[in-house]
Amino acid sequence: MALSKTVVCDRMEVLQDAQIQVRTATIVAEDGVELSRSFHRHVLEPGDDTTGEDDRVTAVAAAAWTPEVIAHWDAIRTERQALMDASLAE
Repeated sequence: MALSKTVVCDRMEVLQDAQIQVRTATIVAEDGVELSRSFHRHVLEPGDDTTGEDDRVTAVAAAAWTPEVIAHWDAIRTERQALMDASLAE
């Protein structure tokens, strides 16, 4: 009886403002027969460090995150922060 645990990046999506949603699957198998599968999701924002991500995620980020996209995302983030700050000041 050989148990194995494998973690794979099984899905990624580029969202409207170029964020990348990544889903990883953790698969537990016994003698090659899958016993369980669980999922974890995380989101990367334009300009985030992709060190440690799956090579395919890094490649998609390199293609999607142009300097213009990163500047647009920074503007969105600044606007959201200003709205939050204004809301907290009330």
